[in-house]
Amino acid sequence: MPAMPEVTGVEHSEHDLATGVRVHVAAAGPPDAPPVLCLHGWPQHWWSWREVIAELRDERRMLCPDLRGLGWSGLPADDDFRKDRLADDAIALLDVLGVDRARLVGHDWGAWAAIHAALRAPDRFSSVLVMSGGSPWVPQAVAARNAHRLAYQVPLALPFAGSRLVRDGAFPRKVLEVERRDGRRWQPYELETYLAVLRDPATAHASSKLYRDFLLRELPAAAAGRFRDRRFTIPARMLHGRRDLLGLDMTKGFPGEVEIVEEAGHFLPEEVPALVADRIRAM
Repeated sequence: MPAMPEVTGVEHSEHDLATGVRVHVAAAGPPDAPPVLCLHGWPQHWWSWREVIAELRDERRMLCPDLRGLGWSGLPADDDFRKDRLADDAIALLDVLGVDRARLVGHDWGAWAAIHAALRAPDRFSSVLVMSGGSPWVPQAVAARNAHRLAYQVPLALPFAGSRLVRDGAFPRKVLEVERRDGRRWQPYELETYLAVLRDPATAHASSKLYRDFLLRELPAAAAGRFRDRRFTIPARMLHGRRDLLGLDMTKGFPGEVEIVEEAGHFLPEEVPALVADRIRAM
């Protein structure tokens, strides 16, 4: 694995969870400050929160784990990458850290994990903020009309071929470059910080399995109405970039406040970190 990127004020630890995975956590901020649990997406890791951490490290306890199999976290014993298993990890991590209740924030796949966690264990979270992940409550007709937006996931989900695609780097690089739409480009060191970790065979496997489990197990369940009658019992907010290639239609049905972020694409924690920090302050 490559060296851990450095961020001012961030400390690192690893924890064995009851879910059967060893998780790396980057933490910053006063230990007695209100805790905020931040779940990243793909093809990224905890470092995607660095600019939000810089905004909030004096006023919030920022807890930014790497999702199972990604970043510097280990592969899970069950090899299950459904987003409700990521939610299990999030809740188990609070147990290990001794945190009774936290603000919950998620981006991309971390948003889906946050939705699962907030629905399942509202007593552990005071509020939830999700970004750039779409809504599992999207009406079937709308989802069908936008199915082409998920076509890029198919090659990533293929057994063996998907892992090779991730390790090669060209595909995840394209995802990063195309889906950032705030008018700025990634710096070479930023791209390398993400791509270097994806070259690890275990991380590449986890990346492919995230998409395979979604397409084969989670998407059919959502389409069949798994979320139809489920609603948050805590305050919930969604941020979505107007230029996000996922499309505004994919936010429909979300049972909370939806805020469209102008002139932004998919990677909101890095495109508009000050706005994300403000929304976390308001949680």
